[in-house]
Amino acid sequence: MKGKILEELVVIDMADDGKAVCKHEGLVVFIDKAVPGDVVDVRIKKKRKSYCEGEIVNFRSYSESRVSAFCKHFGRCGGCKWQHLDYAAQIGFKYKIVNDAMVRLGKIENPPLLPIIGSELTTFYRNKLDFSFSDRKWLTPEEFLNKEELDGPGLGFHMPGSFDKVLDIDECFLQPDLSNQIRNEVKRYSVEHNLSFINLRNKGGLLRSLIIRNTLFGEWMVVVMFYEDLKEEREALLNNLAEKFPQVTSLLYVINPKANDTMYDLDIITWKGNDFIIEEMEGLKFRIGPKSFFQTNSTQALKLYQITREFTGLTGEELVYDLYTGAGTIANFVAHQAKKVVGIEYVKEAIDDAIINSSINNISNTSFFAGDMKDLLTEDFFAIHGRPDVIITDPPRAGMHLDVVNQLLAVKAKRIVYVSCNPATQARDLELLKSIYSIDKLQPVDMFPHTAHVENVALLNLME
Repeated sequence: MKGKILEELVVIDMADDGKAVCKHEGLVVFIDKAVPGDVVDVRIKKKRKSYCEGEIVNFRSYSESRVSAFCKHFGRCGGCKWQHLDYAAQIGFKYKIVNDAMVRLGKIENPPLLPIIGSELTTFYRNKLDFSFSDRKWLTPEEFLNKEELDGPGLGFHMPGSFDKVLDIDECFLQPDLSNQIRNEVKRYSVEHNLSFINLRNKGGLLRSLIIRNTLFGEWMVVVMFYEDLKEEREALLNNLAEKFPQVTSLLYVINPKANDTMYDLDIITWKGNDFIIEEMEGLKFRIGPKSFFQTNSTQALKLYQITREFTGLTGEELVYDLYTGAGTIANFVAHQAKKVVGIEYVKEAIDDAIINSSINNISNTSFFAGDMKDLLTEDFFAIHGRPDVIITDPPRAGMHLDVVNQLLAVKAKRIVYVSCNPATQARDLELLKSIYSIDKLQPVDMFPHTAHVENVALLNLME
């Protein structure tokens, strides 16, 4: 079927990867840039056993749910794939994604799903963005015709599915506008002073990546990652940033000559200000370092944590385990309602932040431990620190390791509150846990408008 054009396909659904869904003679066809209700002609690009991937060649009619995309980079950078879909429709499809995962993967009949909580902000809601440098920015097919005029270095986002193609970004609607100003100034200065951008295939070059973080508390962090260690050029760029942006309270840099961009094993150097920024929620202050994990939508994170705390049903007498605790945000958030909270996290630097977060908030009933979850959750650990009455777990997108799930089944805490950024892996884990736990509440929370991503909080109670 490759190359064949299928006419007048009706878009019927949105998939959990952000693509739109059509059907042709029972065969599922996935396409980009469409919304349910659109009628389109589609050229097939790839044929798989049970589905096809296609591209739109013509719109026959447009859906009532379609709105105009607000970003000129829409459809290229790979982010905000749903910005052409009305926000009310977006959260409706996210609700459906959670429900379908629970039924299909979790084998949960009639999931106890509460109405989804939408985001107050649908633009400028993120508190962290990562940008990449490239000595040759990606050009559209139209731009490529004027390659000599438009070719040059880029600073922006990786193109979907490509490590070495970077789309140059001059305006992004994800983070408050100071982020745009900082990024554009970094590029302007670097081009004007002939600072080299990294070649992502062959390596080589000074500038590698740029991380910008901010908080509702009004603090900003900028981390510049350099590939080559060129002292004079590096210091000139950092001094320019410090002079132009006094709002930046934490200006840091790292030299990374490795094959990958990860910096968890590298030393981060403070050039100006603190080596952290502060976020505040319900009067609690949370220190966020360059390696810290923190929910990237602070306003919605507060709602997520409030729901998590409500689901725990704490009375002040419970021993709580907070698994995948990160910088201890949830652990410290619920500590005043618990007898004691034990937080466990793989990244040691995050545990260091968690301990500091307890200290600066005068919280004395928390303990934090760094290590692999499946290795730490042992009978010896329980013998020292006690068996939990309530477990909060907030794993990464891959969900919990099977050994961790089995340990939870063995521990038999009275209650588990499972926070997830991936309903599919959460449903997979719930399917195992429901052998001894009832799934009593499911609360979807939209943290990422204009994307297919959705958080979900599940309340599990031990069955008698």
